[in-house]
Amino acid sequence: MSDKRAAAGETADISEEDRLRAQLYRLLAALLVRQPDDATLARVASLGGDEGSDLGRALTALGRVAATSGTASVDDEFHELFIGVGRGELMPYGSYYLTGFVYEKPLARLREDMARLGMARAEGVREPEDNIASLCEMMAGLIEGEFGAPADLKTQRAFYDSHIGPWAGQFFADLEAAKSARFYMPVGTVGRIFMEIEATAFDMAA
Repeated sequence: MSDKRAAAGETADISEEDRLRAQLYRLLAALLVRQPDDATLARVASLGGDEGSDLGRALTALGRVAATSGTASVDDEFHELFIGVGRGELMPYGSYYLTGFVYEKPLARLREDMARLGMARAEGVREPEDNIASLCEMMAGLIEGEFGAPADLKTQRAFYDSHIGPWAGQFFADLEAAKSARFYMPVGTVGRIFMEIEATAFDMAA
């Protein structure tokens, strides 16, 4: 979302756990911002995880589905889910999930926090900033220090609790169950489980 990557953020010294969290946020953002191309599908096909954890099994399942999916079929699926004729099966916006309408107060509050945190909407982007892909990208940027120094846990939690936690878990559950979802079903599973892990971790750290 931001086109102002801070020099300090590119080499920020963060923990391995935080680096993995940021990578998961960026994976979700990459798969939800647009239809994945051949290179992206190939990278996703190489995913695997700890089979002893729910998230690891979900990542492995996503990798397996990616390995048997073609860009044309995934493109069609993306269109059915998020674009459609008039609108797609799902509306991936915070304002919509929280109020039933787009461009509502949750988006206004997000824009206020973006300005305060040094985030800027990239040129040429038409989607509302409370799109789930943009929010995942913003969260990754906070963790990695894209907007200055890496955000402390208090700042991360405040952003998550305000703009992601109240609705993203339901969105990913809806994606997991969407009738048009094949490739995106395990994307929904990964997102749902990851949101549960994030919420629990923030609560434990409080």
